Amino acid sequence: MKYFYLIITLLFSLQALAEKPVDLEINMKNTGLAYKQAVQAKQLGEFNIAIDEFIKLVKVSKTAKFYKEADKSLQGLDKVIVQAELAKKAANEQGLTAAKAPLKNIDNLRKKYHELHEPPGFFELLFGS
Repeated sequence: MKYFYLIITLLFSLQALAEKPVDLEINMKNTGLAYKQAVQAKQLGEFNIAIDEFIKLVKVSKTAKFYKEADKSLQGLDKVIVQAELAKKAANEQGLTAAKAPLKNIDNLRKKYHELHEPPGFFELLFGS
């Protein structure tokens, strides 16, 4: 019986850890670093490590709670993952220069979807949107 309670307590503890919210700001900074490392990679192995880390971090970002335009944010993250996977495939099949176009698309998606989360300007706060 003692072991039963121990196992139940352990399971609830693991569940609480699994539900720990993602610090989106920190995760996105790490994602940006991985992206930068992928763009600056000079060797395929270095690129693959960076792009794999980037993809992993973007997938973690999808578990975060979005307070504004959540559906669009998740859609954007899915598009980023597709482009990152295309970049990896292109780099491995054709060389690092072939990955530049999908990597540029990732940057364009970043700019587009970050607009959803920009804080409101002074006049927008004053007069509403």
